Amino acid sequence: MLDCAPPMAAQLLDGKSLAAKIRAGLKQKVDALVQRGVRPGLAVLLAGDDAASRVYVKNKTLGAIETGMHSEQHLFPNDVPEPELLAKIRELNADSRVHSILVQLPLPKHIQ
Repeated sequence: MLDCAPPMAAQLLDGKSLAAKIRAGLKQKVDALVQRGVRPGLAVLLAGDDAASRVYVKNKTLGAIETGMHSEQHLFPNDVPEPELLAKIRELNADSRVHSILVQLPLPKHIQ
């Protein structure tokens, strides 16, 4: 015999409003870090020409800028050699302005 709980009422969420509230809170935290001499930084690497990935990267970059973070994009062609991509990651790891690196997926098939 199945025990079925009564269905829950649907709740409509306003995603844009919620995102704006979250970003406002993050901006306050970023501002507090900046006051202490640390400006968080995000570097995004995109290899190839996947349209959905370009939109995602654009939105992540805009979100970082909106919250006051340092933000940079590094775009590579679809045929970027894997050693070149890895060299950029090593360079960003050594950059004191970068605290987080996002390597956007999917990567081209030849990249492991």
